[in-house]
Amino acid sequence: MDRNAERRRAAGLRRALRPRPADEPLLDLAGNDYLGLSRDKRVIDGAAAALRTWGAGSTGSRLVTGSTELHAQLEDTLAAFTGAEAALVFSSGYTANLGAVTALSGPGSLIVSDAANHASLVDACRLSRARVAVTPHNDLAAVDDALARRAEERAIVVTDSVNSAEGDLAPLRDLHAVCRDRRAVLVVDEAHGLGVCGPGGRGLVAAEGLAGADDVVVTMTLSKSLGSQGGAVLGPRRVVDHLVDTARTMIFDTGLAPACAGAALAALQILREDPGLPAAVLAAAAALAEAAGVPAPPSAVVSVVLGEPEVAFAAAGRCAELGLRVGCFRPPSVPEGTSRLRLTARADLTDADLDRAREVLAAVLAQVRP
Repeated sequence: MDRNAERRRAAGLRRALRPRPADEPLLDLAGNDYLGLSRDKRVIDGAAAALRTWGAGSTGSRLVTGSTELHAQLEDTLAAFTGAEAALVFSSGYTANLGAVTALSGPGSLIVSDAANHASLVDACRLSRARVAVTPHNDLAAVDDALARRAEERAIVVTDSVNSAEGDLAPLRDLHAVCRDRRAVLVVDEAHGLGVCGPGGRGLVAAEGLAGADDVVVTMTLSKSLGSQGGAVLGPRRVVDHLVDTARTMIFDTGLAPACAGAALAALQILREDPGLPAAVLAAAAALAEAAGVPAPPSAVVSVVLGEPEVAFAAAGRCAELGLRVGCFRPPSVPEGTSRLRLTARADLTDADLDRAREVLAAVLAQVRP
């Protein structure tokens, strides 16, 4: 361990936990609270009401005592909001991805996975015991070729709707056409799409007219736009029934804490009542991108590639010194030579917040760019 730690230190890849105080003075452009709801009083009240009613924990796995009427209400609300037939709530987006991908594949299956997929999808592929073909990012021809050459009868294609590092969108409509032509199921992780993309924030799957399709399965997290914690899988009822029988991260994991379910329900209600929130996120992202000198993204993620990890890490540190918290993505989160600052927009950023961000970014980026 010590030798490996030294190698990581020499490569500028050591990580450290940095606990933040409740009253941190930094302007946060690093978190994923896209709609600014994690501290919204209505969301907190929803969590508190669930806590008082149901207690601090769900008390068991979903199949024992961990399913409450509140969980069922959340599942019905998520399905109705996104246009899916059914939903199943997990303890996190990570476990939702592990559960969905492993339960829908297995030995004798093929998984076609985008090279830029989130680690949770990568880990799900590794645990699936299926044959895995990794294709270049958003390369439709490569996906089609992998499916056409397969010997396996069953195949799934897995992708993020919004890439968590780049902020670009998957070509879901064309990808679905390839899947349908090759008799494969499309699994889409909407972690960074829900609340930001699509009509009223219903996600990129809905934006591309694929909501409710019988060969599309959606995974998502409750910890980003909904300001809570947890995850869900949405799709045909028979898929959800299959996951209840076979998804190990649902069967053997303690159910989502009731407070998280109550918070997510409150956030969904806010999003339904204020469908303009996603547009506010995208407007803030465009302003941040302009300040950083990069193209405006179609999502909340603004990626500022700086190259080597030491450069990106130092730039993020300097931003913090000047009052701005930004993300710093280094390998293995991103490919070698593409370490970057990752800025995340929020719907509640004020004009003063954006002016402050412009000032800090101008000062920091002028020092690290040629």
